[in-house]
Amino acid sequence: MSTLRFKALETLPFKDFRKDNSVEIPAKLSELFCENVFSENTMREYLTKEAFQSIMDAIKKGTKIQRLIADQVAVAMKDWAMSKGVTHYTHWFQPLTGSTAEKHDSFFTPIEGGRAIERFSGGMLIQQEPDASSFPNGGIRNTFEARGYTAWDPTSPAFIMGTTLCIPSIFISYTGETLDYKAPLLRALHAVDEAATDVMQYFDKNVTKVTPTLGWEQEYFLVDSALYQSRPDLVLTGKTLLGHSPAKGQQLDDHYFGSIPTRVMNFMKELEVECMKLGIPVTTRHNEVAPNQFELAPMFEEVNVAVDHNSLLMDVMARIAHRHHFHILFHEKPFAGVNGSGKHNNWSLATDTGENLLSPGKNPKKNLQFLTFFVNTIKAVHEYADLLRASIASASNDHRLGANEAPPAIISVFIGSQLFRVLEELEKVTEGKLSPDEKTDLKLNVVGKIPEILLDNTDRNRTSPFAFTGNKFEIRAVGSSANCAESMTVMNTIAAKQLIDFKKEVDALIETGLKKDEAIFNVLREYIKQCKNIMFEGDGYSEDWAKEAEKRGLNNWKTTPEALKQEMNQKFLDLYEEIGIFNHREVEARNEIKLEKYSTVIDIEARVLSDIARNHIIPSALNYQNRLIENVKGLKDIFDDKEFKTLAKEQMSLIKHISENVSVIKLGVEELISARENAKSITESQIQAEDYCNNVKPLFDVIRDASDNLEMMVDDELWPMTKYREMLFTR
Repeated sequence: MSTLRFKALETLPFKDFRKDNSVEIPAKLSELFCENVFSENTMREYLTKEAFQSIMDAIKKGTKIQRLIADQVAVAMKDWAMSKGVTHYTHWFQPLTGSTAEKHDSFFTPIEGGRAIERFSGGMLIQQEPDASSFPNGGIRNTFEARGYTAWDPTSPAFIMGTTLCIPSIFISYTGETLDYKAPLLRALHAVDEAATDVMQYFDKNVTKVTPTLGWEQEYFLVDSALYQSRPDLVLTGKTLLGHSPAKGQQLDDHYFGSIPTRVMNFMKELEVECMKLGIPVTTRHNEVAPNQFELAPMFEEVNVAVDHNSLLMDVMARIAHRHHFHILFHEKPFAGVNGSGKHNNWSLATDTGENLLSPGKNPKKNLQFLTFFVNTIKAVHEYADLLRASIASASNDHRLGANEAPPAIISVFIGSQLFRVLEELEKVTEGKLSPDEKTDLKLNVVGKIPEILLDNTDRNRTSPFAFTGNKFEIRAVGSSANCAESMTVMNTIAAKQLIDFKKEVDALIETGLKKDEAIFNVLREYIKQCKNIMFEGDGYSEDWAKEAEKRGLNNWKTTPEALKQEMNQKFLDLYEEIGIFNHREVEARNEIKLEKYSTVIDIEARVLSDIARNHIIPSALNYQNRLIENVKGLKDIFDDKEFKTLAKEQMSLIKHISENVSVIKLGVEELISARENAKSITESQIQAEDYCNNVKPLFDVIRDASDNLEMMVDDELWPMTKYREMLFTR
């Protein structure tokens, strides 16, 4: 391992950085947009009018595509793809591994007479049958029950990667249970569409479809590939398990929004070119807070497409980084002592008439519409905060949440002081029928002034996990390595449920004789009263907030095992079944998968840490200690006792401290191995995950602290693990 690591370092010229890998880009990136996408424009060109309309109806109305039409689409897709040099196709899907998956099949088909043709039929487009046995399934499938199906999702456009046509698909088991992120997301999107469209009939009967939108912000680290290869902990776990912080990290705040390094800029340029070709509308790039940390963000898109684009982007980023001699890190906390990475999910609702339902209008009617969806969103988060917290839980995100760079694990909502005052005014609405004066005052002096209020409400609370930022809600707690579908499925499910309940309550009041607006105001008033405890405008990092949150009855699930336990609450199980997202068995299976992944991640980190401590750190420390001992012996031979004690004092102290820290590490490793074995013997996933969290993870700190102490004593040349720690943060 050491030989391989130092061989990797030989490829890195330390005096002169790698030569710039310049990238030429066209004057107009827009000319490349969707070049490698079977987009609406491409479909118009390649499909018959009947086939094109069928696809559009499937996308916009959810209608089924007939087999004959599917055959036409398949032929058109193949012809278009082959015109671009494509030879294979794959159903591209997102299993519960956290990454994407694909099985490539060739268009090549032998026929009689020793000849061959390229063939792609509607049946091949609509469905494939990959082996499902080795994907996470949470006990839904036995290993010998391998059959699973991928099914084409026509609402997300096909695209080309290299010489392969990629067809976005869902992944289900032979018995129908979902085995991916996309299928439940599509169900949640359909549910919120129906619920929001029903509510919109109060305001605009021309609205026939409501589409949830998502704008994600992807943070990441770039490190030189040679330096990456020199760190087995980075290679095996995605983070550095050892090594003290560099002398200069982010203390000077000079990296944030600073000049982008040339090598990184070249990477970004090539990435943007590829994104344009794949229809990913990236528009923003900048340095983030930590050294070698960066961010990019696209324009808003329909949630399903945005989720696909983010998963695709992470794959493309890794490939392009390799071409620029970088390795990309999506781990939420790859380095201690500097900020970690998140993936903020900006969520809103848009109508087919072109309105953003979380953006106020120019008159009281439009603002009542805005307040309806605004308050219902807050109510949904209030009712299902624990479910939203569970959706962003992972072993890696645990290191980031609440670490003065990301929101705490306490779910609260930030709306700004001005909007908070508006809600306080609405809270004063008289129960039942409103007087003409009260209704006029409410509409003109409260609801009517929302646009002006929002002009000054531009600040946003970086410590809030769920913040309103002008015309959208930003879920800031999502981790950088996460699939956006996890939190988006929950967000759209709870929004759908809340809007369904709201519609029932308003209709019930209208039946008692209240006017529509009066009924809406009455229901919103009650919601505001019920939700005030989750609205918080202050510093989410403060200890005072943690105490205040506890008084308000807000939960603070600090660890993944605690958070995931909440998913099995009967309230949430019933919610998923009522809205049609999951059945109980599917929720249990997914919970099992996440708990198992948590335990496995901690177990891998523990094994890597044990190996490095025993086989790298201790030998290096003892080698240096032996050199010190030889030095002390030499001093004793040369000097008299009095001079010797003075001159050898520092060396003797180092020898002692090295032995003490080596002993701490050895004992810590032994206890870590024992704790791992005890945890592995537990059969119940929830208890096993808790055991890893409570008994295995704390031992990391014992070993890490002793190792850091040794690092400060041991000669740099003899230190194989952390010699290049500071160089990871180089330009």
